[in-house]
Amino acid sequence: MEMAVAFHKPLNSRLSINPNPNSRRGLCFSSSLLFNCRLPSSPIATTPFKFPFRNSVPAPIKCSISTETAKEKKRQLMRRRDIRNIAIVAHVDHGKTTLVDAMLKQAKVFRDNQFVQERIMDSNDLERERGITILSKNTSIGYKDTKINIIDTPGHSDFGGEVERILNMVEGVLLVVDSVEGPMPQTRFVLKKALEFGHAVVVVVNKIDRPSARPDYVINATFELFIELNATDEQCDFQAIYASGIKGKAGLSPENLADDLGPLFESIIRCIPGPRIDKDGALQMLATNIEYDEHKGRIAIGRVHAGVLQKGMDVRVCTTEDACRYARVSELFVYEKFSRVPAETVEAGDICAVCGIDDIQIGETIADKSSGKPLPAIKVEEPTVKMAFSINTSPFVGREGKYVTSRNLRDRLYREIERNLAMRVEDGETADTFIVSGRGTLHITILIENMRREGYEFMVGPPKVINKRVDDKLQEPFEIATVEVPEEHMGSVVELLGKRRGQMFDMQGVGSEGTTLLKYKIPTRGLLGLRNAILTASRGTAILNTIFDSYGPWAGDITTRDQGSLVAFEEGSTTSYALCSSQERGQMFVGPGVDVYKGQIVGIHQRPGDLSLNVCKKKAATNVRSNKEQTVVLDTPLDYSLDDCIEYIQEDEMVEVTPLSIRMCKNPKLAKKTR
Repeated sequence: MEMAVAFHKPLNSRLSINPNPNSRRGLCFSSSLLFNCRLPSSPIATTPFKFPFRNSVPAPIKCSISTETAKEKKRQLMRRRDIRNIAIVAHVDHGKTTLVDAMLKQAKVFRDNQFVQERIMDSNDLERERGITILSKNTSIGYKDTKINIIDTPGHSDFGGEVERILNMVEGVLLVVDSVEGPMPQTRFVLKKALEFGHAVVVVVNKIDRPSARPDYVINATFELFIELNATDEQCDFQAIYASGIKGKAGLSPENLADDLGPLFESIIRCIPGPRIDKDGALQMLATNIEYDEHKGRIAIGRVHAGVLQKGMDVRVCTTEDACRYARVSELFVYEKFSRVPAETVEAGDICAVCGIDDIQIGETIADKSSGKPLPAIKVEEPTVKMAFSINTSPFVGREGKYVTSRNLRDRLYREIERNLAMRVEDGETADTFIVSGRGTLHITILIENMRREGYEFMVGPPKVINKRVDDKLQEPFEIATVEVPEEHMGSVVELLGKRRGQMFDMQGVGSEGTTLLKYKIPTRGLLGLRNAILTASRGTAILNTIFDSYGPWAGDITTRDQGSLVAFEEGSTTSYALCSSQERGQMFVGPGVDVYKGQIVGIHQRPGDLSLNVCKKKAATNVRSNKEQTVVLDTPLDYSLDDCIEYIQEDEMVEVTPLSIRMCKNPKLAKKTR
């Protein structure tokens, strides 16, 4: 029941509307959300405006659908009703993988007596150790005769390239938002990409069982984010679901959750459209992801856009440059429940895995042999940080690693960019140096950690930002940094960010826990090494999140480290006697009995500038009986991880990475120049 009202209103006034929360799709807009009415330029305007009566009968549920970019072409396409392809996107730690766990369990993917570990989609060892998702993964569930293909995506902005290419495979997304934090930087990034593709969006307010949950604020903030990102009217009319992923419950209102995720499954079926397909057209499938199997070789994963793909058929593999080659599909798999199942044919609209094309790359099209045409290439945003990789030149080279030559290093790095689209690799100034560019230090650090576990031994330099020149003016990347910090530590955090050229543009209280949310625009240079410094300043309580914003004018010089390093000046094994006197100069990285070499960094100097120390000095063995043996008390050495080491090093320092050890040293090439 709606009524059109014509009203006269001055231009500078605002209309406040508070619809009934139950009147439309369970969406709860609070009275604090103000809608601006766009009026003509005359001082008094008559504008028709429709709004539901407060006591009206709830309108039938109406969900957003994908925007149609090429309407004339799409009229000829049919829509499959038995399949839904969705991606689950969110900021880091908002509960994507936990929600997928609950969906898999309730869809009876596992036996009742089967042991299932937590976050089953995070199958990689590194993902389990760090508690984050690094690689996107496919699975599927069945619900009321409908197959739902689900793709779990990473939440860190450094792995945004994974999210960007996955959106090619789906028609809709579940946007998971924390019930306390609300939309965060990565929420904005993934939503922007989904809206650009014209995908339907279902907003899931997760962790609704948290004591300080504020669902009204989260829905309002998410709606404002849709408006900021120029979403269409259909996309802004999103379905809101309130859920607790860990309890496996969901509902249309925060106070009334069902005993299972039924409302979420119903919303997926109802609000996310099936894939538009050209069933009788020529075969087209875009390779969106690549996996490797020891027995089957390269496996291309993607969605069949048109036609039918059959096992054993001859196909044409096309690149964007219209350069084509021919191949044969040896095996074909579809995703059913939590595994890949062999299939004879795959119809348009479904997601499948193709074996038999040994040289296929991400972004290539598997097309019909006679009349196939390539699909548009996958575009990802450019990297912002680079690091130099080189062969290990320390005296300990070859002790622990299996692959130590520049040829091994080069082959491994160029193999990485075949599946990691957001990364770039280029040759450096010398034959044994390679420049690796990525979305952030974490993006490159994950590569370093994987190579280290594979048996590679190499050295990396400090991270540097990738600058641009526009109209002969130097520009550098800026990022949006959000910091959650308790009020008692806010002063030291604000001072630290100010020193690094950060500009605060928002500050607000979060929940009832006495936490403040600070938002800064800060140069990417200022973020290098910031995470450890901010944890120290806040006694480990601050949470830092960043995402790339734009390029801007050079912000000026930034000092990221005030203290120098303690450097060993001879090779040998450290002794308690030498470390006892050395620890008075600063904090040590090494304990007694550790092999060190000349130029290795063994600690942090308590003052600016480097200091060379002899940490291998032994006590003289003369006149032993007349001297009473002194008891040596050593401080616990600092235990730096790979991430900490990369944050610590400066221009003239390097990190030596081997399968068993991580050491820091002075760069011998730069040391010779400065003498």
